[in-house]
Amino acid sequence: MAQFIDRRLNGKKKSTVNRQRFIRRNKEQIKKSVAEAVKKRSITNTESGEDVSIPNQDIGEPAFHQGKGGTKERVHPGNDQFITGDQIDRPPAGGGSGGSGQGDASNDGEGQDDFIFQISKDEYLDILFEDLELPNLQKNQVNKITEWKSHRSGYKTAGIPSNIAIVRSLQQSLARRTAMTASKRRQLKELESLFDEVHITEPAQPLEEKRIKNEIEELRQKIASVPFIDTFDLRFKNYERRPIPSSQAVMFCLMDVSGSMDQATKEIAKRFYVLLYLFLTRTYDNVEVVFIRHHTQAKEVDEHEFFYSQETGGTIVSSALKMMSEIIKDRFPTNEWNIYAAQASDGDNWADDSPKCHEILVKQLLPYCRYYSYIEITKRAHQTLWTEYEKLGKEFDNFAMKNIQSVDDIFPIFRELFQKQTQ
Repeated sequence: MAQFIDRRLNGKKKSTVNRQRFIRRNKEQIKKSVAEAVKKRSITNTESGEDVSIPNQDIGEPAFHQGKGGTKERVHPGNDQFITGDQIDRPPAGGGSGGSGQGDASNDGEGQDDFIFQISKDEYLDILFEDLELPNLQKNQVNKITEWKSHRSGYKTAGIPSNIAIVRSLQQSLARRTAMTASKRRQLKELESLFDEVHITEPAQPLEEKRIKNEIEELRQKIASVPFIDTFDLRFKNYERRPIPSSQAVMFCLMDVSGSMDQATKEIAKRFYVLLYLFLTRTYDNVEVVFIRHHTQAKEVDEHEFFYSQETGGTIVSSALKMMSEIIKDRFPTNEWNIYAAQASDGDNWADDSPKCHEILVKQLLPYCRYYSYIEITKRAHQTLWTEYEKLGKEFDNFAMKNIQSVDDIFPIFRELFQKQTQ
């Protein structure tokens, strides 16, 4: 039996086709590894790919072997106990080597580690967000105010010294000097020919030669007096501003950190935020993240404090929404930034505060947000906050809400929120 295995490196794109075929064949195992990797990553850690481990028994390699059939004769040297037609038993487990050692041995006497390979950042994100998209992206992009970027656009006759185009200026100088001296050079050539004729004419004509010499000298002086370069020749690189679509976004992470939110609930919220951040980086070049935690009061914090600080007390969700509105006005003008928000809570809130949350979202946030998602992490019955947010879901198509009860619900819920819309 002969095996042909392509183990070429991917440096010169020699095995790209084989690599993509391998990924397609083992997509289910790769998806499981990618889903596990999301739990371990920081929200903004998207610069690398991921190591994927596939059990050895799930990997099959093509092999060429002889088919069954025909008469086969084999000679076993040293045979003193078998005759034609006897069946030879399999060797005992362990290979009969009689060796001993520490650790668990395989049943076949020989083992092989699981196959581990590295997928790139792009492959990692392609698998993670397969068949997903940002809702209402086309409609929102139409309303975006464009940014401006400078591009080269020919030359101009005025500008600053740092923008001078040396080669183009010398070309202009050569063209000017050629145009200004062309007729004089023709006259000079004619006079030089005439001088040669007069010089060899008999009898000699010294007065005529002197006159022609003077005219030749005057023409040479006129030609030499033309300046090598003039301000008229200078050319400067011209730049014009062209509109380009805005490619920056800000992601607001809002989370309840009151006494009812335990660490397990925060971990579920973190995994959801990681998925959202990764997804946004697929569309926008620059993504800023703002963390706002709240109990009875809201506070902007860093990522570590956002997920791991311990607080006690009640919950006033409107404090976080007010802070988000203030931060947008101060730092993220809506004509320059695409605004996304994700709010995580266990549903607890003061009953009289939930209508305030509804009002703030309607008047101050949702008109400027590309997408606002609310996830309620609880197994209990929904309370007033969920009821008020349900009204928003009917009024605004850029608002969505889902209930997460366990870790297993995170990725399915995320896929529901950002599933591609059929035309």
